[in-house]
Amino acid sequence: MSPLRFQLSDAPISVDARKRALDDAAAGACVTFEGWVRDHNEGRVVQRLDYQAYAPLAQSEGEAILDAAIATFGLREARCVHRVGALAVGELAVWVGVSAGHRDAAFAACRWIIDQLKHRVPIWKNEHYADGESGWLHPDGTPVG
Repeated sequence: MSPLRFQLSDAPISVDARKRALDDAAAGACVTFEGWVRDHNEGRVVQRLDYQAYAPLAQSEGEAILDAAIATFGLREARCVHRVGALAVGELAVWVGVSAGHRDAAFAACRWIIDQLKHRVPIWKNEHYADGESGWLHPDGTPVG
């Protein structure tokens, strides 16, 4: 059985280890995306985030997205990890990496993967604001509830 390409993690993401999984002598390009916790959203000061996921569905949807990206864009490899739990401002929340024969496919695939992830994978974030309030959002930025 091949290793999981999509993972949820409650520990900080090791970028170097993830990037090594993309190594392929036939690859002419590697593109990665890092999504960090920022200190603001829609005019509000953000102090931290809490991510939660419905793990069984998140895992299967994440794998399906990466499998589709490999087939659609002709990738050599694709990987993604998304954090769950409490994250501070500046922490890495999501990482996507792809390797491909050429840069055009790698750039397009990396963008497509993160966009699909935000729309299809059941991961939600609770933003904690400086004024003491908090609000749940789906990663695409839409409020929950």
